[in-house]
Amino acid sequence: MRLSSMADYAVVIMAAASRHCGCGAGESAKVGARSRLSAGQLAAETGLPAPTVQKLVSRLSAAGLLHSTRGVGGGLRLARPAAAISLADIVEAVEGPIAMTACLEEGRHDCSLEQACGVREHWPLVNEALRGALAQVSLTRLAEVRR
Repeated sequence: MRLSSMADYAVVIMAAASRHCGCGAGESAKVGARSRLSAGQLAAETGLPAPTVQKLVSRLSAAGLLHSTRGVGGGLRLARPAAAISLADIVEAVEGPIAMTACLEEGRHDCSLEQACGVREHWPLVNEALRGALAQVSLTRLAEVRR
């Protein structure tokens, strides 16, 4: 399994936002003006193209992971503490529900083995295990700078 480039970039953006916020495990997401930054600042810091950052900021905001404020003193900040945001949350904000196969999606009937598949009933268990593993990795951990 491999994350899409957009999911990978979303993780990079969220880690950068987390480092600016300073929202550790016991800290509030409302840190003040220093915790806000712009999409342009995120693009410059991460090296990602500004249009890509803007697109991902929109998705991450819609998913309730980033909060955007307009006007003087506005900008972006984490919508909740970094410790309360998981890798699963970020991936799902960009990719949708975490699933190893498409055969469980509503209305999908494009598998030639669908009628005789002996493992289809087990995929929800696999999907749950995968999501659970990603949910155990917090943004706090992802934002750590290793030296």
